[in-house]
Amino acid sequence: QVQLVESGGGLVQPGGSLRLSCAASGFLFSSSHMRWYRQAPGKERDVVAGISSTGAITTYADSVKGRFTISRDNAKSTLYLQMNSLKPEDTAVYYCSAAWKSWGQPDNWGQGTQVTVSS
Repeated sequence: QVQLVESGGGLVQPGGSLRLSCAASGFLFSSSHMRWYRQAPGKERDVVAGISSTGAITTYADSVKGRFTISRDNAKSTLYLQMNSLKPEDTAVYYCSAAWKSWGQPDNWGQGTQVTVSS
């Protein structure tokens, strides 16, 4: 079965950093378009960043540009999200997703990991 398992979330003060990881299994990770989404309480789930199968192309929501970096290690079947200069508004559950169609909608989701930014 396809599995996406996020880790690395936690509590951090404003201005701090976290690195999220998503361990993938059960599919050809190197052929999949990957994304990070987040969902804050009372809000819809929104895309944070996306990355092409090779890692050559990355996209970011305007709210995180210059602060977050999405990357992948196809040899390890792992997706990453480096989050720097964190703000309280970054507080959310962060989800890893995989899409079989290039730049298509997600086909599978991880369980999510909580990120809380607070002093």
